[in-house]
Amino acid sequence: MRRTKISARLCTIALAASALTAGSATAQTIALTGVRLIDGRGGVPVDDATIVIANGRIVAAGKVAVPAGADRRDYRGRTVMPGLVSDHSHVGQVSGTETGAKNYNRANIVAQLAQYRRYGVTTVTALGNNGPAFVGIRADAHAGRIDGADLFGVMQGIGVPNGAPPQAMLKVGPDQLFRPSTPEEARKAVAMMTAEKTDLVKLWLDDFGGSVPVKMSPAVYRAVIAEAHARGLRVAAHIHDLADAEAIVAAGADIIAHGIRDTPVPPAFVATLKAKGIWYIPTLQLDEATFAWADRAPWTRTPFARAALSPALAQQVDDPAWRAKILADPKTADARKSLAMNLRNLKTLYDAGVLTPAQAVRVATAAGADLLGLRDRGVIVAGTRADLLVVDGDPSRSIADVDKVVETWVAGRAAPF
Repeated sequence: MRRTKISARLCTIALAASALTAGSATAQTIALTGVRLIDGRGGVPVDDATIVIANGRIVAAGKVAVPAGADRRDYRGRTVMPGLVSDHSHVGQVSGTETGAKNYNRANIVAQLAQYRRYGVTTVTALGNNGPAFVGIRADAHAGRIDGADLFGVMQGIGVPNGAPPQAMLKVGPDQLFRPSTPEEARKAVAMMTAEKTDLVKLWLDDFGGSVPVKMSPAVYRAVIAEAHARGLRVAAHIHDLADAEAIVAAGADIIAHGIRDTPVPPAFVATLKAKGIWYIPTLQLDEATFAWADRAPWTRTPFARAALSPALAQQVDDPAWRAKILADPKTADARKSLAMNLRNLKTLYDAGVLTPAQAVRVATAAGADLLGLRDRGVIVAGTRADLLVVDGDPSRSIADVDKVVETWVAGRAAPF
């Protein structure tokens, strides 16, 4: 599919200034030389390339000259690609193994943005359940006052009274979610989110596998979509089943925020997504994470994955009793089926079938930025932000090499892994 965003292990602001020309080096100019350049546009990597950076932005990239007086850095043997863009993440919901509103605080969110950045994700979209603190943290991230990933997102988001998202699961605070029961309440919720300068609107449509008693009514979600569009905002919808995806697309939603996981997508719906330009975010890891750690999947045992775990979470996933409980839970079997169908449908939706490494890189960088309407990142070309992921190896040949992180750059500032 033309607009598809992958969100498995890869684990997507207008231009603020004109780019400096290659000949106008200053003391701030840095030249990364000898790199294998993957610029995010889907083309063949450029070997022995140079990337010139000044004032947080790319000045030039490719077979270009090093400006006189530049700080020249030899990156031979390394691949440089755009920083990854996540179009469906959350912040401040979890700390260790605990979930809930008590975790929604600046210190926790800033630490999570630093962790995203450490793993090469330089732009994060927090898709709902955000409280008032989000506004200031987002502003600080945009301004470079946080040493982590840049932050965009949905403010509270719109759920269902006694329905999705399940309160027992998320334990969100009263200021983190709207649950309108009428179209008028839904329109007021969108208006409040607009006043808070939300980047998108998010709604939860499904019933979480029957675990909650009701779904959002058509009258409410149509009101949400109409009001959002009237205010120039796009709408992302949490779904699981094909029927809900078809209904919300027919109502005018712009983004399907999870993969379809109950049944194969029919050709007619594929054609509809293409014709309307609907973005599709499969979130493969959502279901995989349910059982991968209990399965002790090979990737969960790598130093790269283990280094991301908090002490509390590491203790939990290493506990044989916990693993046995998870593997015996009927929800784990459901997650396996959902992941298998999600993968099948993603293959169907992506015209070429199985993603090549180059395609995977593009949808996690350039396409991710495109979904957010950001033209200043996701690619390495003159004028864009110097948001970079530096790795050993060649992800265009082996996508696993994207895990070999050497360092990351956010707006021209480098930090080692």
